[in-house]
Amino acid sequence: MFDDFKCQEGRPVYLQLKEYLKKQILSGILRPGERLPSTRELAVALNLSRNTVIQAYQDLEEEGFIHTTPGRGSFVAAVEVKDQTATELSWEGRLTVQARAAVDLDIEKSELKWERGMISFKSIAPDGKLFPIADFKRAFLDRFTLEEGKILNYGYAQGYRPLLDYLKEYLKNKGVEPAGKEILVTNGFTEGLNLVLAGICEPGDGIVTENPTHNTALKIFKLRRLQIYGIPLTERGLDLKRLEETLATKPVKAGFLIPSYHNPTGLVMSPESRRAVLAVFARYQVPIIEDGFNEELRYSGAHIAPLLALAGRGNNVVYIGSFSKILFPGLRLGWVMADRNLIAALESIKRSMNIHTSFLDQALLYEYLRNGSFEKYLRRARKVYRARHEAAIRLATAFIPHRRIWGEGGLHIFIELAPHLNAREVLAACYRRGVLFMPGDLFYTDGGGANTFRLGIGRVTEAEMVKGFKIIGEVIAELEEEKHA
Repeated sequence: MFDDFKCQEGRPVYLQLKEYLKKQILSGILRPGERLPSTRELAVALNLSRNTVIQAYQDLEEEGFIHTTPGRGSFVAAVEVKDQTATELSWEGRLTVQARAAVDLDIEKSELKWERGMISFKSIAPDGKLFPIADFKRAFLDRFTLEEGKILNYGYAQGYRPLLDYLKEYLKNKGVEPAGKEILVTNGFTEGLNLVLAGICEPGDGIVTENPTHNTALKIFKLRRLQIYGIPLTERGLDLKRLEETLATKPVKAGFLIPSYHNPTGLVMSPESRRAVLAVFARYQVPIIEDGFNEELRYSGAHIAPLLALAGRGNNVVYIGSFSKILFPGLRLGWVMADRNLIAALESIKRSMNIHTSFLDQALLYEYLRNGSFEKYLRRARKVYRARHEAAIRLATAFIPHRRIWGEGGLHIFIELAPHLNAREVLAACYRRGVLFMPGDLFYTDGGGANTFRLGIGRVTEAEMVKGFKIIGEVIAELEEEKHA
């Protein structure tokens, strides 16, 4: 009767037998009241040890699937397995406006997908081959030995205290004045931005941002039904005149800026521009949400302080940080540093949503950061990514016809084509030849950017760049010929 039971390697046999018998019961093959073979009989029939069968039976009895009567044997319990009347709902018609909008804005579902064998410049994630796995394993063992079960239990919504203290010192070393400020640990940048917006913006409020800007941020703004006011980016940075006009005439509740290695352009806002931007926002009493994107990937030049540092003792800047674009994005750890009163409110919002970010992950990251492994990794990663960025600029200049190549650092460059070219037409042709990238219109607040695209370089080799950039250049040249034919 049980001749279809097959063992697989890598999983305890008693668990496989328990699950097999459970499926037999739930499917109705083994019926309530039916006597099971004795443990000795089943062990012989399946060529298993008797202890394996005994353990499986004991687990099934504890879970209520069988019962044992001394002297008589084990019997299938009265488990209800018959199907009830099947009810079919139309979930598409029950989705909220926000749920439907989320589907429409989900580029993972709407954009072209990578297929095996393709060269992909779509992602700006770090290269997992560079991750210091041995150092992380050591950090895991050291912190787990010290904390044991404490980091497997419930934690605090604000975060793991040693990590909070570390991050405060880390930001002090960037020039940040911590007085009057607190930190909240989040599940990456995305939760951090959602929490901040939940705390200070209502549907219909205005938010001002660079144009173009981070696609994920744009998606969040739209899902929260905010009025988005995009300020053009020039070679010198944010258009301060347009910024002042917008703040003077529009109902802006907050600003969102990426001053370092801006996504998607890669621009770095100069110290002079940062001070000027802070002055404009201060004049209109509008807070700034600063995305500390890729600040660790500075390849050359002097340190440039984040807006949070330049604001000094002021409390008008809300800083969202993360190591995800340089280190272990799978941990999904980020943080918000802001005025302590705002953080107190955000902590309550977070507690109502997910109680707290994984304490195990926070503790492991803290140990890895504490023991100096991060600095050692950064030295190596900067060297590798600097070489890739320099190669990307050089090769794109050589192979891709362009109006301008943007990018001063980080894990991507941004290509601006001649105005009459459409990057999606280029992408469609490149995709057929095995090359994928991110069309630039996804980053624009006003539907612009049709002649732009972003090339992620974090996980590609120079050889792949040569091959992929050549294909992109060839496609552009062919489209130019067609338009002039």
